[in-house]
Amino acid sequence: MFDRQLIIEAKDTLDMLREGGLMLVTAESCTGGLVAGLLTSIAGSSGMIDRGFVTYSNEAKSEMLGVPMTLIEQHGAVSEQVAREMAEGALRNSRANVSVSVTGIAGPGGGSAEKPIGLVHFGCARSDLDIHHVRMTYGDIGRNEIRHAAIGTALAMIRQSVGKGGGMLA
Repeated sequence: MFDRQLIIEAKDTLDMLREGGLMLVTAESCTGGLVAGLLTSIAGSSGMIDRGFVTYSNEAKSEMLGVPMTLIEQHGAVSEQVAREMAEGALRNSRANVSVSVTGIAGPGGGSAEKPIGLVHFGCARSDLDIHHVRMTYGDIGRNEIRHAAIGTALAMIRQSVGKGGGMLA
């Protein structure tokens, strides 16, 4: 299901969380729980993974994470603002101290000139640091490829947050 490189990155991410005494929560939309799925496929991950929220619909983002519907209506579900709120809401609604959020357009439909297929917004938060945002445009490379690329970006954000005390991807 996951390629060898992603498994290596997931193990490194879990090791860094373990060494830092940190617990992770995920808030996923376009990846549909794949970040949490990958991490929890590794034995021993229960010590570092608190829970994962799959918030595919706008209602789920609002009900489960507390993302205001007015924010979603104003900026769209695929936006920096919503990714940041998802990351913050995941922390608020869990026992974790690190969160990562993913919201994007994996295709094959749903894209527009303003928000093309392959656009993904990420949020990464720590209880002791500001929320960080990354915007990636992978292009229309295929649904599975976009989702797998997004997993890699999410893992990198977590590692950079944990390893550098917040010095994350720019």
